[in-house]
Amino acid sequence: MSAAAVESREIVLGGQRVAYTLRRSVRKTLGLRIDSRGLTVGVPLRVGLREVEAFIRSHGEWVIDKLRSRPAAEAQAAFDISDGAAIPLLGDAWHLRIASGNNRVLWHEGGPQRVVELALRSGGDARKLLLRGLQQRGLDLFKNRVEEFCLRLGRPVPAVSLSSARTRWGSCSSRSGIRLHWRLIHLPLGLIDYVVAHEVAHLVEMNHSPRFWSVVESLYPDHLAARKALRQAAPSLPNI
Repeated sequence: MSAAAVESREIVLGGQRVAYTLRRSVRKTLGLRIDSRGLTVGVPLRVGLREVEAFIRSHGEWVIDKLRSRPAAEAQAAFDISDGAAIPLLGDAWHLRIASGNNRVLWHEGGPQRVVELALRSGGDARKLLLRGLQQRGLDLFKNRVEEFCLRLGRPVPAVSLSSARTRWGSCSSRSGIRLHWRLIHLPLGLIDYVVAHEVAHLVEMNHSPRFWSVVESLYPDHLAARKALRQAAPSLPNI
């Protein structure tokens, strides 16, 4: 690709200026990508700027939403994994306990404090063990919630897997099923359910059309407030 095929431009969406990278290449369709660097628009070589901007505006709500709700772990210092450290789980404060054991994560929900016990082998990696435990607990919960919302829609339950994507909390594909970011496990169940409802709605409408949002509303009536709360909560999640 020549240097002339890449441009830095701006567009006004929803009353705010959005910078984007315009990439022209030998391709047949227009596409949008949002990552840690922002918005990139890929277009065929001969597509005019007016058509490019019309395409971006037709996806304006999606662009603004994704730019605002990108997981922000990269900007945070790593979470301090130490005995007694507090960590959010399903919106509640849990406390870490570092102990000796056979590399298992034990969840103690009774007593005055909720405790995540990292039973480490000698020389074990506490961070890796905690990550493994959080991801497994998240996957178990996410499968349960996807099943619940699919039952409400009368849809078959797709495969559910975890994601570590930089730019989105979830995705839905007719081939690979639903993927949900493991860091959602830190959030209150109501916000997890919003993300799950959003992705399950894509089983009916693989777009962000008014019909799609109608499906979301049928599953999660308070989705506008939940989306706002998710944006506000994202920057405060621990960076494991």
